[in-house]
Amino acid sequence: MKKPEKIALIFSLLLIIFFILIKLNVTQDNPSDSVWDDYISYKTKGESCLSCHTDTKGYSDYHSPELIGCASCHLGNIKRFNKDDAHEGMILIPGNLNDAKATCGSCHPNELKKVEASLMTTNSGIVAVDKFVFGEADSPDYHYHIKDIQNSASDKHLRDLCANCHLGLEKEDYGPIGQLSRGGGCIACHLNYSEKAISGLNEYLSSDKTELPKFHPSVDIFVSNTHCFGCHSRSSRISTNYEGWQETLLDEEDIQIDSTYRVLEDKRVYARKTEDVHHNKGMLCIDCHSSHEVMGNGQSYLHEEQAVTLQCSDCHFKEKPNTIPYDELDEESLLVWLHREYDHTDKQIIKVEKDGHPLVNTYVDSLGNAFLLSKNDKAVHEIKPQSEICSRDMAHQNVSCSTCHSSWVPRCIGCHNAYDAKAEQAFDLLDRKYVMGQWKEYVAEFGSSLPAMGIREHDGSKQVEPAVPGMILTIDHGSFQGKAEGEDVDFHRLYAPNSPHTTTKEVRDCKSCHANSASLGYGKGKLRYEIENNRGKWLFTPEYALNENDGLPEDAWIPFLKPVHDSVVNSTRTDFRPFTVNEQKRILTLGACLSCHKDDSEVMKSSLTNGFEFVLNRRTRDCVLPVWD
Repeated sequence: MKKPEKIALIFSLLLIIFFILIKLNVTQDNPSDSVWDDYISYKTKGESCLSCHTDTKGYSDYHSPELIGCASCHLGNIKRFNKDDAHEGMILIPGNLNDAKATCGSCHPNELKKVEASLMTTNSGIVAVDKFVFGEADSPDYHYHIKDIQNSASDKHLRDLCANCHLGLEKEDYGPIGQLSRGGGCIACHLNYSEKAISGLNEYLSSDKTELPKFHPSVDIFVSNTHCFGCHSRSSRISTNYEGWQETLLDEEDIQIDSTYRVLEDKRVYARKTEDVHHNKGMLCIDCHSSHEVMGNGQSYLHEEQAVTLQCSDCHFKEKPNTIPYDELDEESLLVWLHREYDHTDKQIIKVEKDGHPLVNTYVDSLGNAFLLSKNDKAVHEIKPQSEICSRDMAHQNVSCSTCHSSWVPRCIGCHNAYDAKAEQAFDLLDRKYVMGQWKEYVAEFGSSLPAMGIREHDGSKQVEPAVPGMILTIDHGSFQGKAEGEDVDFHRLYAPNSPHTTTKEVRDCKSCHANSASLGYGKGKLRYEIENNRGKWLFTPEYALNENDGLPEDAWIPFLKPVHDSVVNSTRTDFRPFTVNEQKRILTLGACLSCHKDDSEVMKSSLTNGFEFVLNRRTRDCVLPVWD
């Protein structure tokens, strides 16, 4: 073992021991030749738990009874040997946020504070947008906590359809995390059942809880994509996108299950699409989104894009990556390093530009080549820098990577929300009880397409980002107030910024942005450039009929080359908007050029490196630019 590696290992072990000593209040008042031996002896001989629960296996290295006992997680009375007395105050499923302060948080207080403030716990952005859409708030930029909502129309809507996807929801049943799992606090990410642990649990339950399991589930940092799937296969459906599945309106009996279709445990039917290139390489969600992002940093954010600091360019850098040496890693990263048993202590580690947190599963060698160690199987993946095209492109510096490299996004239209006051056995997802009355949601169509584009305006900058139909919906407010059907109906056409997680190595071609109606916000249809009498003109025929509420095609975001009134709200964010008419004209002007010039022509290449104005000023008389009515 090299000297730096020895130093790193010793430091990490001392760090772990230090935390354990704090937990037990072991100080110099209780001296010993070997504090570590005293600690283990105290836990193994002092806890009555092990008199019944003997020879149990399956624990992770750092959460075994020999190291931290049983009561550190499960509480109870460790001095009593009678079952009922010993189990007094015991927590059977520790880690839920309502008891985490006494369990997980007693050893990991900083991590708990971060999790409690995270959007995955508060659901602040979801609540804020819903209240805004329902007209109960004048902005989507207020802070909320899902546990504090009451019973307004919006609150009831959240309780009926959304309020089980937050970490504060209590995990009440034994068993592994699966597709239907929601909540669970710390164990939503950190609980892992081996096959032997599942088998032992089944035997325990089938024996009327008399046959004690011999294999305990592991609590560790080995987070799989399944841990993310339960919540993130909903809403923008990042988990299913990543794996290459698009939701449909089909029923299970309508299909033949094969490589083309998939039925989830909740019976939703998905169709095969292109998977994300990172998923194809075997990478996990947490290969990119480390603990620093997943657990949060203790700050309260309005929306998810503010909490996520990782950018594609952090790994796929332009010239050289931002890095940090091993001996400057923060405490949290060192613990992850120890658990993962990494050994690249002599190499630089990539750090995220926005907030500086390290990606400990990366390193840069002496030649400047970057690599990523998959947290799935420790496979080594070479990280490719930006291609020459991206790095020297001067025309698209304000276009996000995902705008060009996302192969598809999910789209849904025709969403109708109505309240059925007579619905029996309606389930309140927040209070976990059956009630009378329920909001019901009906979707007309699920589909997919290349992502539309919108503009993020922030701190004086403008960036083009992907957009999806967030809420093209009607809300029957009157139904919640007991009025007649259709008496008080509200219509919204809101798009939302999106990170599709359908990344491909190949980029979309130029026409797919500059001459594509869906990309520009007009919806699907036929967008064509016609030249007559040496005059060029863009024409658009929509695929969908016009909605009677606003006269736009059902799937559109904005009208074709017409201004949107300032009073019209068409985004779920205050800093994200569709293209203005002038921006549309600029994009379509280049689209007109593409009607003659191919993407890889010298003219188009020149527009990337020298700018579009440079090319326009050198056009010939044969070039016919569009005229605008």
